[in-house]
Amino acid sequence: MNDFQRNSVPEISVAIPVFNEAENLRPLVGRLTPALERCCASFEVIFIDDGSSDATLEILRELHASDQRLTALSFSRNFGKEIAIAAGLDFARGRAAIVMDADLQHPPELIPAFVSKWREGYKNIYGQRTDRAADPKLRGVLTQIYYDLLDQFGETSLPREAGDFRLLDRQAIDALAKMRERARFSKGLYAWIGFKSIGVPFEVERRAAGASKFNWAKLARFALDGFMSFSYVPLKIWTFIGMAISGFALAMAAYFFIRTLLFGADVPGYPSLIVSIAFFAGVQLISLGVLGEYIARIFAEVKGRPLYLVAERLGIEDEEEKPEHGPAGRNVTRR
Repeated sequence: MNDFQRNSVPEISVAIPVFNEAENLRPLVGRLTPALERCCASFEVIFIDDGSSDATLEILRELHASDQRLTALSFSRNFGKEIAIAAGLDFARGRAAIVMDADLQHPPELIPAFVSKWREGYKNIYGQRTDRAADPKLRGVLTQIYYDLLDQFGETSLPREAGDFRLLDRQAIDALAKMRERARFSKGLYAWIGFKSIGVPFEVERRAAGASKFNWAKLARFALDGFMSFSYVPLKIWTFIGMAISGFALAMAAYFFIRTLLFGADVPGYPSLIVSIAFFAGVQLISLGVLGEYIARIFAEVKGRPLYLVAERLGIEDEEEKPEHGPAGRNVTRR
């Protein structure tokens, strides 16, 4: 590849976060490169190594040596998939960028359909799952409940069965680059920025190798981050709960006052006293916990730390453009 080709702006960038995906990288590239060559004039692929402990980085070095269009960033440690996606979009130079997973559950053969919709004028094209056969049934049920809650109480509605597999126009990429929050929920951010959007249905394939890095605890934390990033209901609800409890207490006080006037005082009940104290103490602790979750996010934001630290770059110049939106981002000059 000559200097002109290497330094020119590619039509399409592909950002792929990877964490211990050594077994999947070569099969992925074997399917991804032909799909891109069929539908776009030029492209780059940016792998974001999120602190892998297997041979992922070594294989990325080999892939880059064999094809200069395959580039990579290697984080100094594991920062999480959401941060890796942000980094990939930060360094994407293309007129549009595709975000996808490395486990081949996102079929590269769908990319030409994304590009076709993009050329029709759509700026936010997302893959829309047609089934959840690859997921446990309980996870599918909980996912639907979660979407219902976000639709009811969130700032914006999320397209059903849409995930990270999508194509974003440069205008959408630049809009996302301005959002440097630490507790990231990319699905919500994609919906929040708006732009002309459309879904492209696809069937999720079985994972090619390895196991998912998202266990139930990580999924629960991710869901909590998403809900708290796009809804103030957890804060507001305690106002109504407090009002309801106060109203109940006043009603009970009036009941006992009238009963005492009519029938005299009863002997106080120890069990009911203990139960009521424990109940209201629990309500107070839960409300403090909700406040603590929001305060923790405020604390993380005001520290102003970079989203990520890059330990090694493959095919990405060290002196690329200076960050415009914080120490971690790259310049988002409009092209």
